[in-house]
Amino acid sequence: MGLSSVGIGSNMNVSEMVASLVALEKKPIAALQTKAAGINSQMSAFSQLKSQISNLQTQVEKLTSAATWQGRILSSSNTAIVSGTATTKAAFGTFDVAVQQMASAQSLGSALVPKDSVLGQGKLTINLGEWVRDPADPSQPPAAATLPLQLKPNEVDGKPQSVTIDIGPEDDTLAKVAAKINAANGGVTATVLRDHTGERLTLQSTATGGNAAFTVAVDELAGQPGLKRFEYLGTDNSAGMTRSQTAQDTLATINGIAMSSRNNVFNEVADGVSLTVSQKMALGDAPVRITIKGDTETAKTALKNLVESYNALSSAMTTMTAYDKDTKAAGTLQGDSTAIGLQSALRQLLTGNSGAGGAFGTLSQMGLEFQTSGSLKIDDTKLTKALEDPDSMTKFFAADLEGESNDGLGVRLKAFTSGLLSSDGVFAGKDESMKTQLKRNTQDQERLTTRVNAYEKRLLAQYTALDVKMASLSSLDAYVSQQVSQWNKSSG
Repeated sequence: MGLSSVGIGSNMNVSEMVASLVALEKKPIAALQTKAAGINSQMSAFSQLKSQISNLQTQVEKLTSAATWQGRILSSSNTAIVSGTATTKAAFGTFDVAVQQMASAQSLGSALVPKDSVLGQGKLTINLGEWVRDPADPSQPPAAATLPLQLKPNEVDGKPQSVTIDIGPEDDTLAKVAAKINAANGGVTATVLRDHTGERLTLQSTATGGNAAFTVAVDELAGQPGLKRFEYLGTDNSAGMTRSQTAQDTLATINGIAMSSRNNVFNEVADGVSLTVSQKMALGDAPVRITIKGDTETAKTALKNLVESYNALSSAMTTMTAYDKDTKAAGTLQGDSTAIGLQSALRQLLTGNSGAGGAFGTLSQMGLEFQTSGSLKIDDTKLTKALEDPDSMTKFFAADLEGESNDGLGVRLKAFTSGLLSSDGVFAGKDESMKTQLKRNTQDQERLTTRVNAYEKRLLAQYTALDVKMASLSSLDAYVSQQVSQWNKSSG
């Protein structure tokens, strides 16, 4: 009869003995697992640092822009009437703006077109231009004051801006006529208005301004009348269309000077200044005061974000590379030369001299001061004073002069962070190195595991054979003892 379990025959705890021996062989595997966990922790730590460096780079990017330091704020005493924008080109100062007229498009409307009316056939020619005085009568008031008598055509590539629409027998409804006008893209939009009495065709120029006026000339086919109702040559008449809105410019005075715009925006009315008017002012209303001054809040915010980003990065690096003597606990990157070198290089860069000229040579001179903890802190009073000299601030951070030593701090910080984050930078190299270590570690674990499994199998085989042998010897011993006992009894 065979043994049912290893150790029964010998009364030895073979399983425990084998487990103990295998555990000793597994110790190198446990060491490799501990090392792999450490590498993974380091990879996670460097990933965190990379993310914080990326955030720092985002903040630094803003420091390299002249707009951060040379920004302008445009304010209006009445934004409902006039608002605007100002770029770094704008000079400090004020503008008093009065709006006499808002830009508008020309609108025409036909008389009622009863249902089932014959619309006629022929051509509609739309000419865009600007109403001018009648050359035969120089005393004729301008278009805004009375009905114009002549259209001066706009020109595109030296040719009058004009479009001709063919109206055929298939165009038997106002909707079809309007669709053809719109498809021609002639600078005029057609709409059909309806009520219980019938339909009316309306036309409106797609742009505003005095040069958005237009005429509609009609050439009817013989025997196919009806299109004349859509004609407009500059004078309202009962047979054609009637003008309901005049094409006109926005008119305003800026610091007492008469100005005009084709739309509601005075673009680049002064260097770096654009104004948008929203409504006409009543006669006698006080002008809207526009004020342009320096924008220090954008710069303050940019520096505040820089300080917060740097402090978060510095704190993380300090924690990761530190060693606590009391708890005897080492940071994840304690002793790592890459992390220590990065921390040192960044601190050296920020404490160094900008070398770009201007009134400031270091961060501390403008109110960004290092604390004993290694963090940066802003002296608001000092910074506010420094921002009164935007040219020097620009040179300190944004200057990109010839030679690396003359680059502004922002430019050099940008180059530094870009180098770290590049595909062949420190982080990419470190990541690749640690991945290689992990791969090698995994291979070593697999090799040792295979060896330990073979060792365990070999031990079990050896102890099983021993157990069988000892069981046989035990049986022989029992038999001999029995025979001796029987012999003793017989001899007695």
